[in-house]
Amino acid sequence: MKNVQLTQIAQPILLALLLLSIPAFAQNRGGHPPIPSRGPAPMRQAQQPAHNAPMPSAPARADNPTQAQRNYVDQPGHPDAPHVDNGKTWVGHDTGRDDPRYHVDQPFAHGRFTGGFGRSHVWVLAGGGPSRFWFNGWYWDVAAADLAFCDGWFWDSDQIVIYDDPDHPGWYLAYNVRLGTYVHVEYLGA
Repeated sequence: MKNVQLTQIAQPILLALLLLSIPAFAQNRGGHPPIPSRGPAPMRQAQQPAHNAPMPSAPARADNPTQAQRNYVDQPGHPDAPHVDNGKTWVGHDTGRDDPRYHVDQPFAHGRFTGGFGRSHVWVLAGGGPSRFWFNGWYWDVAAADLAFCDGWFWDSDQIVIYDDPDHPGWYLAYNVRLGTYVHVEYLGA
């Protein structure tokens, strides 16, 4: 009789403990990479990437097949695009302030984005494409140098997080939650 009573008490307690543990497992957003808590630190000086190829002036494109393409695969299974490892290391954000691919003559010409930065502000893309996309009434475009890195983005449903770019005035970094990759984006206004 004592065993039956103990079992009747233990089952609800175990069920309650199991239910309480679900949020801990769900924090990884369904198997997606962890969202970085902050953007990359500024580079002290420009450096040559520590990856397999020299820094190109832009991603290789079909109209320029001889152009070298940088390899961003820092570990097996990681994407060949700028990405964030374990929500901490910004792979590919290492060329410094003088990178001509991200020079803007008039930084922040359309104003500054004030909608919120970092992992506590996850936005859902609502439409468009790399040359003009939007969420929550704010409009953006992807840097020409980064167009090849957003091929797999879902422009009508992916979640992104915006970070300040500490090295390239006029640019922000849009981190794709589903893919764990990021691109340089310019704010076009509301």
